[in-house]
Amino acid sequence: MSGKQDLNKYSVRPKYVRYLLGYLALFLGTLLAKIKLRGSKHIPRNKPFIVVCNHFNRLDPPFVIYAIKKPINFLMASDQEVETEILWAPWLYGFIPTNRENIVPSTIKQSLSAIKKGEVVGIFPEGNASEQKIRPAKNGAAYLAMTTGAPILPMSIIGLDDIWSNWFKGVRPRIKIKIGSSFVPKPLPSEREERNQAIENLGKEIMCRIAALLPSEFHGVYTDDPMIKTFNKNAF
Repeated sequence: MSGKQDLNKYSVRPKYVRYLLGYLALFLGTLLAKIKLRGSKHIPRNKPFIVVCNHFNRLDPPFVIYAIKKPINFLMASDQEVETEILWAPWLYGFIPTNRENIVPSTIKQSLSAIKKGEVVGIFPEGNASEQKIRPAKNGAAYLAMTTGAPILPMSIIGLDDIWSNWFKGVRPRIKIKIGSSFVPKPLPSEREERNQAIENLGKEIMCRIAALLPSEFHGVYTDDPMIKTFNKNAF
């Protein structure tokens, strides 16, 4: 079954609700998995930022919350199908509905509002969890980053591919989370042609920075891209 028809009706839950659910994520993460976290020192302190992460599994968001340890305003694709049995999680935490192909003003307005309040915005640039390899970024992450001007914090998560089978066997899966150095994007150009190219370039940079935090077998379409080696040197 699908929850697609309901996604545009969702919204971000109040900060205190997300804050309390963050403690739940910490508890469950410690209880249900063996998590190895590196790079926490890179998390910006006392200022807003945008966290971007690879998306290999629908269960990625709780582990992003676990790593960041702050309430997050997640952007979630509203033009996708979500199984009813897991729809309770995004309903409980809330999110900013986002059409991956056509970002509407309300998405931008809510994201800008979160940044102005000093909060964290969470984006999975690839859009959905379809395979265990890096894919090209949708335009949304780069556009919002350049519009807000907030620092971008790259993150990677692996180890969730067989999480359900492990849990059914009573095995705590090994989850590896890495956080790279944050960076500030250039402002969005005013000229349309330059703007489109800038968004495409930043989207590639974002994915290469994430890929630099992952083993080479996960690099997907960016395998052997020289940008990855460059960012890998400064990842930690």
